[in-house]
Amino acid sequence: MASSTISPPSASFIVKKKELGRSAFSSSSSPSPFSVPKCNKSAAKKIVSAMAPQQAERMPATTGSVKTAMTLTEKIFARASEKPQLSPGDNVWVNVDTLMTHDISGPGSIGIFKREFGPDAKVWDREKVVIIPDHYIFTADKLANRNVDILRDFCNDQNIKYFYDIKDLGNFKANPDYKGVCHVALAQEGHCRPGEVLLGTDSHTCTAGAFGQFATGIGNTDAGFVLGTGKLLLKVPPTLKFIMDGEMPDYLLAKDLILQIIGEISVAGATYKSMEFAGTTVESLTMEERMTLCNMVIEAGGKNGVVPADSTTFKYLEDKTTIPYEPVYSDAQARFLTEYRFDITKLEPLVAKPHSPDNRALARECKDVKIDRVYIGSCTGGKTEDFMAVAKVFLASGKKVKVPTFLVPATRKVWMDLYTLPVPGSGGKTCSQIFEEAGCDTPASPTCGACMGGPRDTYARMNKAVVSQFFLYRPAYLSNTLFHLHIVCSWSWLEALEHSLW
Repeated sequence: MASSTISPPSASFIVKKKELGRSAFSSSSSPSPFSVPKCNKSAAKKIVSAMAPQQAERMPATTGSVKTAMTLTEKIFARASEKPQLSPGDNVWVNVDTLMTHDISGPGSIGIFKREFGPDAKVWDREKVVIIPDHYIFTADKLANRNVDILRDFCNDQNIKYFYDIKDLGNFKANPDYKGVCHVALAQEGHCRPGEVLLGTDSHTCTAGAFGQFATGIGNTDAGFVLGTGKLLLKVPPTLKFIMDGEMPDYLLAKDLILQIIGEISVAGATYKSMEFAGTTVESLTMEERMTLCNMVIEAGGKNGVVPADSTTFKYLEDKTTIPYEPVYSDAQARFLTEYRFDITKLEPLVAKPHSPDNRALARECKDVKIDRVYIGSCTGGKTEDFMAVAKVFLASGKKVKVPTFLVPATRKVWMDLYTLPVPGSGGKTCSQIFEEAGCDTPASPTCGACMGGPRDTYARMNKAVVSQFFLYRPAYLSNTLFHLHIVCSWSWLEALEHSLW
């Protein structure tokens, strides 16, 4: 697809889209459910015969079995299922390296495990189960509190090694094991490793694909089965490849990339497909930015998102895990369902307007929209680099916020970073100091907060109708004199317009 001016956004962003068709996954030895005849001729030809011409008898191969090139995700499935070769559509039992659950889905998964395997059954591996309370934590709601109690009782009974407990709800710092949002905590605590299979009872488990592993969300029933067996029956997904090249402008972050992609392929464009990200732009991204990229593949219907592991990945993991891992990569001749190529230098800051993540628009087109409040946080926008980006906007503008602005760090580490790390160009000021000067709320305890709504006393939860509630996205320098904070919206899938500071 030829590039042109930016209107609509997709026109300039996509340089080339290569359709390979489902026949790319067919095999000469056996039929495939993905096989679809494909015509490479542009002009119609008169049909002379409906029968194929006779050919000489084909002699058996004498060089042994021929292996077909595989994608990164297919290789992970092959290793996890102990199969030498797999193709999209194959159903295989995979060995799970890590199972994660939290306070919303954990009790249900535990109940199913006990019902199916017995009240005295033990999990398949106590060191491969990670349980992270993070959603409805800082609340007086008795049912929400009971969920955490159920997790605690189960972990004590099973002697689960990685349970990040919280007991003192009045002061999260009094709980040495408590971490915060599961998807960010999994990375920070060293549970994400290249080449592995990580399953979690949360749709945004796909975040961990940033580490070159297969990571996806599963339901309570599947999780209960994994707790007892360490295995799960999965179908090998076909792979879409997104190649992004060009130096990222300072006014863009990874959220722009994934919003553009979702706007291009729609919220159903990657349904039960793997989304593999490559190219010089992706290679230049930090781990937190790669996590943002993979985090939202579920908003495109994706089964998983993945970034091939490289030196950036290995550097991040150096002080986080001692468990050996072996990264895998797509073969040079691997077949992808579709390849998309993008020139990132031509992309402008984007937003997703109500009521869907694929309702994409340029940020500058939404500058006149007025909002009631701002929420900066979540597994997508509550990482250290996200808050640093916001702080730079406040610092550069020198203005105070005009609407209530809520800050919810994703994890304990992010919370600490807000109070300790100096913001570049600030003269030594931290994010917390800059936020205070701008009139923002004091950074809250690390949690999913209002992302999932939660009990009525959840911090920053909307309990009455307002124009919009937003999650941070990133700063966008839209002119020399006007600074905008582009943000991404609430748990109801309404996505941000922008918050102007002037």
